[in-house]
Amino acid sequence: MMGKTISLYLTRRFFSAVLTVFLTCMGLILLVDFVELMRRSSNVEAASIFSVFWLALLRLPTFTEQIFPFAILFGTMSALMRLSQRLELVVARTAGMSVWQFLAPGLFVALATGFFATLVYNPLSAMAREEADRIEARLFGKFNFSDSVQRTSSGAWIRQEGKDGQFILNAGSALEGGMQLVKVTIHTFDKQGNLAARIDADRAVLKPGFWELENALLMNPGETPERYKSYLLPTNLSAAQVRESFASPETISFYELPTYIAISQKAGLSATRLRLQYQTLLAKPWLLLGMALIAATVSLRLFRSGQVLPLIMGGIGAGFLLYLTLEISKQLGRSGLIGVIPAAWVPVVVAMLTGLTILLHQEDG
Repeated sequence: MMGKTISLYLTRRFFSAVLTVFLTCMGLILLVDFVELMRRSSNVEAASIFSVFWLALLRLPTFTEQIFPFAILFGTMSALMRLSQRLELVVARTAGMSVWQFLAPGLFVALATGFFATLVYNPLSAMAREEADRIEARLFGKFNFSDSVQRTSSGAWIRQEGKDGQFILNAGSALEGGMQLVKVTIHTFDKQGNLAARIDADRAVLKPGFWELENALLMNPGETPERYKSYLLPTNLSAAQVRESFASPETISFYELPTYIAISQKAGLSATRLRLQYQTLLAKPWLLLGMALIAATVSLRLFRSGQVLPLIMGGIGAGFLLYLTLEISKQLGRSGLIGVIPAAWVPVVVAMLTGLTILLHQEDG
């Protein structure tokens, strides 16, 4: 059995390597996003350098959530390379330790990081993204709508059929999963399809059976425009339908996804995207474990083979191939070509089995 002291030492080495890679990527992403936001806010008087930097910080968790697999891949490779350079792995092998014993702390770090990413980092990311959307809507009047909403350069459009005709709603930005819309323009039509009125409002809040429009300007053809502090517009859209249209699954907390799934299914809506996101988050710890195994398959032989660069490039290529395969599988799952569970879990299981097989062949013959 591996002693407690060396176990803690190896755990610290793996953890520090992964954390270094993650923080480095985080710093680069923050810098690039901050520069881009400064460019966008150059003509916005209300945007100070502090508010823009705060917005960049709030957006950062959403972007960095995608780099956990690569932090594990590069961090594990870096840790094993340094252990090999310092001949610490040679000493460990001489002392009778197997590859599984001195690799166990790295696998533990990868698995623990995966659970942290799913159970802690994802909810914090969702909270930060919601606040970032509020600030971005206030500063720029824009929001990245989900793919299910028809998007144009002027925002998102929703069409509703009603007993008195139809209306087309355009929103410049959305908050709280579409329950609040900012910079709203509505065109209403009669049963014959003729334009009946246009309504401009600063904000629209969805209530049961109607939209409550704040500071609305009603313009009927041939009549003088009328201003209303509050204007009610009937709608047959439910909260579940609006959330399904506006809320991107990636911006919903792991703990809230089951509720969103249940609401969508109860309303008769497709919950495929939400269920796929939920299964993807459940599979993330094992995805990171697979990344660590892939990193070990190349890093343990670096200094025995003498061909450092080809093996490093092979590990990087294998990691990117796994990530690309997972993204393709998710797209197939979203389109309904394969089931949600296979789309989220099959690439992860294949990666883990592949890494285990290669390590068994390399180390145990």
